[in-house]
Amino acid sequence: LLPTILEDLLAARKRAKADLKKETDPFKKAVLDGRQLALKMSANSVYGFTGATAGKLPCIEISASVTAYGRQMIERTKQEVESHFSIINGYKHDAHVIYGDTDSVMIKFGVDNLADAMKLGQEASKYVTEKFIEPIKLEFEKVYFPYLLISKKRYAGLYWTNPNKWDKLDTKGIETVRRDSCLLVQNVIETCLRKILIDRDVVGAEEYAKKTISDLLQNKIDMSQLVITKALSKSDYASKQPHSCLAERMRKRDPGSAPTLGDRVAYVIVKATKNAPAYEKSEEPIYVLENNIPIDTSYYLENQLSKPLMRIFEPILGDKANSLLAGEHTRIIQNTTPTIGGLMKFAVKTPTCLGCKTPLSKSDAAVCKHCKPKLGELFQKQLDVVNSLETHFARLWTQCQRCQGSLHQDILCSSRD
Repeated sequence: LLPTILEDLLAARKRAKADLKKETDPFKKAVLDGRQLALKMSANSVYGFTGATAGKLPCIEISASVTAYGRQMIERTKQEVESHFSIINGYKHDAHVIYGDTDSVMIKFGVDNLADAMKLGQEASKYVTEKFIEPIKLEFEKVYFPYLLISKKRYAGLYWTNPNKWDKLDTKGIETVRRDSCLLVQNVIETCLRKILIDRDVVGAEEYAKKTISDLLQNKIDMSQLVITKALSKSDYASKQPHSCLAERMRKRDPGSAPTLGDRVAYVIVKATKNAPAYEKSEEPIYVLENNIPIDTSYYLENQLSKPLMRIFEPILGDKANSLLAGEHTRIIQNTTPTIGGLMKFAVKTPTCLGCKTPLSKSDAAVCKHCKPKLGELFQKQLDVVNSLETHFARLWTQCQRCQGSLHQDILCSSRD
């Protein structure tokens, strides 16, 4: 039964991928891509439920044999390709298998143009297929050029199926496709990869990364870029987690609006005492905006941005990649002043004179006794200032309403533009 199910699933996926190559309409292409991915996941799940110790059809022998045969086939493919596609056999370069994983191998043929690489790839797929028994078949799928291999299951490159035009920028295991990073990390990594792989501008990518880090430390990044979301999958975690601790605090503030089991909890990391764990620094974005709580920009640099940037730039720049995280662009740091907590609990607002700014006692009005003769003049100046600010506020408020798309909701924004 299982072989029949797998044959049907793989045949259906093959048809969907063939239709995807021919389709030109963007919407239909997206539908076909979703279909082939769904069929791939369904086929992969057969291996998953046979490898589970408890379930509908547990059978460790099947799952173990899948991985064992897969490993043997990759090693056999490597031997066949490297022995056949060599200078000794009349080819211009010796082929090298640079990466192999699960059901695929990536081969460097040494040629300098896409047409030759595709031709050799198709030739290699036919040659290796003849070495295996039916129904095993090695298919030529694509060419990556340029290609950035970071580590196992982490790579990026321009995806070519036609030598005249690349299809897309393909990434695997990198933060552009991972959900456990904030939007800033995804945008920075994607932009850097585009500059490196599409524009071939490594210096431009380096400068962009440095400018983003500088803006982050100077509190110029919009807070929406710093929001992290995680699913509240259970009520009791083995160790304290930022999103679960925040959900508990939100229940104490307002049980009606607090997240429930299964919801995704959005949070940002705010400044706290030195060496405070992340679960003590997680806070609701709206609460942070309302109370002007400063963001812990160092946390985002050290725990969110640094490792993804190093993974991309270290293979290219080597030891010089460390200059992205330290240097002149990291020396200016700005923080907002909180309106709650810390020293602000003891701060007292004192009224001052409109003229000379002298602190006023409770018995004084808007001016001190020395400025009372100039009360009319000071009042007129203050009125002009208020009129100017009201005009400026009205224009800004209109722009904010357009940006938010609503005329009736309160506007909470962290834009520094």
